[in-house]
Amino acid sequence: MTTPAFDPPFIHPAELPAALRDQGYAVLGPQAVGDWLGLPVAQLEALHADWNDLPPDEYLKDGGRYRTRRHECFTVDGEAMQQVPRRAHWQPVEYNALHGGMQRWFAPMLAATIAQPAWQRLIVKLGEAANQLRGAQRWYVEAHQFRIDTAGGIGRPTPEGAHRDGVDLVAVALVGRHDIKGGETRVFEANGRRGERFTMTEPWTLLLLDDARVIHESTPIQPLEENGTGWRDTLVITCRAQGFQGD
Repeated sequence: MTTPAFDPPFIHPAELPAALRDQGYAVLGPQAVGDWLGLPVAQLEALHADWNDLPPDEYLKDGGRYRTRRHECFTVDGEAMQQVPRRAHWQPVEYNALHGGMQRWFAPMLAATIAQPAWQRLIVKLGEAANQLRGAQRWYVEAHQFRIDTAGGIGRPTPEGAHRDGVDLVAVALVGRHDIKGGETRVFEANGRRGERFTMTEPWTLLLLDDARVIHESTPIQPLEENGTGWRDTLVITCRAQGFQGD
């Protein structure tokens, strides 16, 4: 039995601050993302080649080999974005019961990627969105490039289950998906009954989340064809006030 796929509840970029304030999440389609950033979506798509060379995630506690990734940290203050010295990714167990409490040192992002104007513009605009949500201040930003594949038959985008990240703003961009089924995005009120489910299928669809208001997850992926191999590429960027987790 095939699970029906629901389209994302896209909004116009001008509606973004109100959507985050009123419901705790917002979804922009690819063209809206380009309009919001003020650049052609093709400049974002030029970053996608990176996802073909992500090193394995060596920290998966479920024993899986389905995730590859890179990680980098920045600060953003107004229009100023700055890369910070290499640091581990750390979350408390309260936010990540599976991998919390571990210092996880992932491979760094490529310098050529960070130098791209599209990358820098994206980080600055996410800082702007965080300012609109919490007030103007310096933001501590972590970026994660993920590929989840189905080489082992199934891949889990969120092996920790439905969760919050312990930050202020979470952004999840679909960078691409190939020969898979599943990967449905689910967003729920952290203190209520309301929920939304949809599948991001278009590259550079962008989901933004008020991490204090909602929890989120993505369902497992499987290959379209038996014994086939597919993948789902995402970019996850978080903005946190006052410092990085673990400081």
